[in-house]
Amino acid sequence: QVQLVESGGGLVQAGGSLRLSCAASGRTFSRDAMGWFRQAPGKEREFVAAISWSADTTYYADSVKGRFTISRDNAKDTVYLQMSSLKPEDTAVYYCAASYGSNLVTKLYEYNYWGQGTQVTVSS
Repeated sequence: QVQLVESGGGLVQAGGSLRLSCAASGRTFSRDAMGWFRQAPGKEREFVAAISWSADTTYYADSVKGRFTISRDNAKDTVYLQMSSLKPEDTAVYYCAASYGSNLVTKLYEYNYWGQGTQVTVSS
């Protein structure tokens, strides 16, 4: 069974940092694009960051550029999201996703596999 499991969420004060992890199991994702999305209460799920399967290309939403960093370790089938200078508006459930056979994609519908999400709450 293919699974993506996120971890590392929690409560942090504005200006703080968190590191999210997403571990894959059931199949290797080393040849898939990986991404992070988030969904705040009452809002649609939105793109945050993506990384190519080779990790040589990354892409970020304007709202997190310069503050968040996506990375991956294909030997561990794990993708990370380092979040710094967090703001209250970053509060959301963060989801990890994989796009089968893709190099780098940013649209929600282009992702085939999804994790259950991890809550990130930033207090002011």
